[in-house]
Amino acid sequence: MRQVRQTVPPGAPGWPGRRTGTADEWTAPGLLPAKGDTTVSVVLPAHDERETVGAIVATVRDELVDRVPLVDEVIVVDSRSTDDTAAVAAAAGARVVSQDRMTQDLPRMAGKGDALWSGLAAASGDVVAFVDADLREFSPHFVVGLLGPLLTDPTVAFVKGFYHRPLIGTSGVERDGGGRVTELAARPMLNLFWPELSGFIQPLAGEYAGRRAVLERVPFVSGYGVETALLIDLLDLVGLDALAQVDLGERLHRHQDTEALGRMSAQIMLTAWSRLHRQGRVSSPAPPTSLLTQFRRVPGGGGPDGLRREVVVTDVAVQERPPLLEVADLMRRRRDEVASWA
Repeated sequence: MRQVRQTVPPGAPGWPGRRTGTADEWTAPGLLPAKGDTTVSVVLPAHDERETVGAIVATVRDELVDRVPLVDEVIVVDSRSTDDTAAVAAAAGARVVSQDRMTQDLPRMAGKGDALWSGLAAASGDVVAFVDADLREFSPHFVVGLLGPLLTDPTVAFVKGFYHRPLIGTSGVERDGGGRVTELAARPMLNLFWPELSGFIQPLAGEYAGRRAVLERVPFVSGYGVETALLIDLLDLVGLDALAQVDLGERLHRHQDTEALGRMSAQIMLTAWSRLHRQGRVSSPAPPTSLLTQFRRVPGGGGPDGLRREVVVTDVAVQERPPLLEVADLMRRRRDEVASWA
């Protein structure tokens, strides 16, 4: 394979220079005049994140609500946690909503994307920032950096974060080794079929923000394809120049094993197929199979290591919540009900 060194991705000429920033370009006090009457919500989807969610919520509350009133509400979406994530988040100052309560009159779905959609439905801000709940050593600059372009430039509709993601292994620390699904699945897929998006450094980043009026107009994929779908759908809806990215520094979080990453990759591929089909770029009307076969080494084999290979089959199908505008009245009533229950 021949490598060509370039400073600008060929699929997005000029875009990175116009729409790439760094979090240190903005401060919370400096953004207050630009905020004006704009309301801001921070939403954290959380499933069994009691170890980290409290510190994140407390930091946002202390630094960006109480000390500098840049954020108007902090919402944690409890995504069927089996631990006390909800109680920890509430004690730290978040408004906690249940994913199932927000969607109780709709078909049941699972996964991160459904929690994000529920959070958008529960939020009231003109601008909504999403932050993963498993971050360690969280800093308020994660939120400030995402809000900067949106509050200072009305032509920006959506901002994606990017960062170094160290992978800590038995042989040491690989500084950028944490983005394995990005490099092995998402980036090749986007470059092949949506080269305009090739300039995004972390297309699967869980930290991003957008204008509510725009986010309400796109569907949310229920599983791990949500970030891929959002980029593709927003590219179609508002165009590349309305999208931006911000360097947030370094991101420390819990890493998943290779088997889990394989399931994530499969959902991303299914999501990409659905977009290609929707755009008329797939000739076959039949969707690909959603059953993923993997092999797991378990005790009980007759080999020298005493292990055998067990076949594991997982249904990695993805579903979609419709654009929030399509069910706006129902979800507005649900938001009011959830607020009264609290």
